[in-house]
Amino acid sequence: MSEESIKIVSYNPAWIGIYETERNFLYSLLGDYVQGSIEHVGSTSVVGMVAKPIIDIMVGVKSLNASTGAIELLSNNSYCYYPYKADVMHWFCKPSPEFRTHHLHLVPFNSPLWDERIAFRELLRSNSDVASDYASLKKVLAHKYENDREAYTQQKWPFIKKALESIENVGS
Repeated sequence: MSEESIKIVSYNPAWIGIYETERNFLYSLLGDYVQGSIEHVGSTSVVGMVAKPIIDIMVGVKSLNASTGAIELLSNNSYCYYPYKADVMHWFCKPSPEFRTHHLHLVPFNSPLWDERIAFRELLRSNSDVASDYASLKKVLAHKYENDREAYTQQKWPFIKKALESIENVGS
């Protein structure tokens, strides 16, 4: 999949409205496939956070198997399907892999991946120190891996894992 380079930009308050418009479209399009909720996740969902200017949306579904019909439906409505991490989600981008404005993740509702993404978003929203450290890391990694999206994503994981573990340790 051909991709554009990684660009990190300052927070844009318009991201909230872009998400809300797309959420409403997805509810009307996906209907019975949605279980639980449709969530704005990723850095664009955190007020003040630097981010790639791509709206990450997570749709709760009953199961991956039960939501396979949504792949064709979304593909016929401006989303490009890609079997990325197909064991835990159905992944899409919009409008194209070369130029992305949206990432869409169909994830089983209340699965470990669902819970992890919601927990990390809430941590970034509630802890300015963690958010600041994460923003700094994203800038460094975007510079280092400007043309390697997969490496950029993989190199963020140790930070995310440690942050999630800190939440678990507080709760025990």
